[in-house]
Amino acid sequence: MNCKNIFLLICTGMLSSTLVAQNNPVVQGKDIVLETKTGKIKGTILCPEGKTQVSVVLLIAGSGPTDRNGNNQMMTNNSLKMLAEELLKNNIASLRYDKRGIGESKDAGLQEKDLRFDNYVSDATDWIKLLKSDKRFSKVIIAGHSEGSLIGMIAANQVNVDGYISIAGAGHAADVILKEQLKSQPEAITNLCYPILDSLKKGKTVDSVPQMLYALFRPDVQPYMISWFKYDPQTEIKKLTIPVLILQGTTDIQVSTADAQALFNANMKSELHIIKGMNHVLKDAPEDKQKNIATYSDPALPIKSELMIDIVNFITAIK
Repeated sequence: MNCKNIFLLICTGMLSSTLVAQNNPVVQGKDIVLETKTGKIKGTILCPEGKTQVSVVLLIAGSGPTDRNGNNQMMTNNSLKMLAEELLKNNIASLRYDKRGIGESKDAGLQEKDLRFDNYVSDATDWIKLLKSDKRFSKVIIAGHSEGSLIGMIAANQVNVDGYISIAGAGHAADVILKEQLKSQPEAITNLCYPILDSLKKGKTVDSVPQMLYALFRPDVQPYMISWFKYDPQTEIKKLTIPVLILQGTTDIQVSTADAQALFNANMKSELHIIKGMNHVLKDAPEDKQKNIATYSDPALPIKSELMIDIVNFITAIK
């Protein structure tokens, strides 16, 4: 959805004695398909060869046209692909997928006027049910990146899973974030936008949209925004009674450590790990914006090792 590109909601870890293994062979990923009423959603499953009763992680990508590997047509960083491969090295399986309408799941996309945020949640819950029916897996954990964090926590409240991980997830509802970002615009713009956002937050569409704001608030996209705005990540994460891990980098220019703190404050039984020097695509990056953004298109740059240590320790500790 183009409207989701109006803002980038893509939403110091301590090294433990648990080391990430580096010598396990990487098994070629296998294609997996989720059949839906509107088409096939396609993904990749990585599973340790010859092992049973292993934990499996459902990886949910972020906003916009982000595919199962963490890439889109404008950038290739392979962040989620690397995350899956590192999990495999630690004998943890994973399933990552192209969201409906994206990549190889393009044919499952709905028309803009028919798409709702809940479609993404339903897809995630269906993937979970599929994984839970697979006898190879002893535990199912959700790991949502950016907007996938919100999708994942809602799904975790609808289907029983063994753990939930938020990676660079926003700490506030989308309408709140939009208002915050609009503060940098001239007052005349905010005076036009805020009443529309308030109406959509209340579940009411707006018939008369100024031409200059049409791309953002066009009639076909308003129902999707209403379905999106109704979810507050702090409310959703508070409901979770399973083990929860919140991960956030200090050099993320899209989601802040304050977002992670807000999520933690909403569920103080969770674990909060702030990873120094990690940006939004999970890589080592400076605070300088241009150099930071350059890592978004560097598929050779590995993801932060601290991230994987935190995730592996969390998963292996789940009883």
